[in-house]
Amino acid sequence: MSSLVKEQLLEDMIISDPRLLSDDWMLIGRQEDTSFGGRIDLLAITPDGSLVLIELKRDKTPREIVAQALDYASWVAKLEPEKIVGIFHRFSNGKNLAAEFEHRFGAPLDEESLNEKHQIIIVAAELDDSSERIVNYLSEREIPINVLCFQVFSLGGDQLLSRTWLRDPTETQVNASTSPSEPGEPWNGEFYCSFGQGPDRSWEDAVEFGFICAGGARWYSRTLGLLDVDSRVWVKIPGSGFVGVGRVIGQVQSASTFKLETPAGELPVLDVAKRAGYHKASESDPDACEYFVRIKWLETVPIGKAIQEVGLFGNQNTVCKPTKAKWRSTVERLKLAFPKYNE
Repeated sequence: MSSLVKEQLLEDMIISDPRLLSDDWMLIGRQEDTSFGGRIDLLAITPDGSLVLIELKRDKTPREIVAQALDYASWVAKLEPEKIVGIFHRFSNGKNLAAEFEHRFGAPLDEESLNEKHQIIIVAAELDDSSERIVNYLSEREIPINVLCFQVFSLGGDQLLSRTWLRDPTETQVNASTSPSEPGEPWNGEFYCSFGQGPDRSWEDAVEFGFICAGGARWYSRTLGLLDVDSRVWVKIPGSGFVGVGRVIGQVQSASTFKLETPAGELPVLDVAKRAGYHKASESDPDACEYFVRIKWLETVPIGKAIQEVGLFGNQNTVCKPTKAKWRSTVERLKLAFPKYNE
């Protein structure tokens, strides 16, 4: 095992292969000056328009670095869309952020949700005890902060990087998606689900067989784990509108284990649900396969009759526990549109 000569080398390695950090992020900025004299190492964006502040340290991380990252996060939190576009313009030598976002994630960039939330990621060789206690304390109180520890191995003339997360990145993503953006606005107990209708999944299948699902990358599937049995979930198809409400009646399962009741008995979902692909080619890949949650539908409508109105809540996370006033008013409107919601 070896150490990196300087942080610049670590930064260069990540720029050349961003997957070292995450398959779920797109880098949009590098060495950006804050308004108070600091400089952010890297900035990334997630599929829901949240930003990721990334601080790099090649050696053990003293607790001052955690404070520095929190300080920088206070600057990131106030970035307006035009500033973010400018950061990406400099980073990418003039490319268009909206176009690159849609190319990378397969969905348009919603300016309203851009930088609505953010994560803080510290990348370091190791963490001292004090820093680890601070990060764990903040994470347990739903602050979206995490540490990615790395080791460098020499192989011939090359240096290879391995990584280990301090905390489950699922938790950090969930904290980012559920932390209150409006002080004093409690979660109303109602779950939101974004259902990606298209070649990879079918709303008709979901209604007929009783499930919701997501896959293609862990960013999309991991939030299904938020749902507990008996949770009520309101389902929206992006670009179409809200199409149903149901109760959760099972735990999240991968495509390889999820089965459906048929006249011929229980059969694997991929043998029964045929209107879409459900990432069948990735069935054995735990990161890219489709995951399913069994649902008892209380009321559904076809896509052509989806409830789509100005002001209704939307989010790119597959499942979230929104803490915005807009979500409370959205649910009240949906209860009128789906009067069987409580059966």
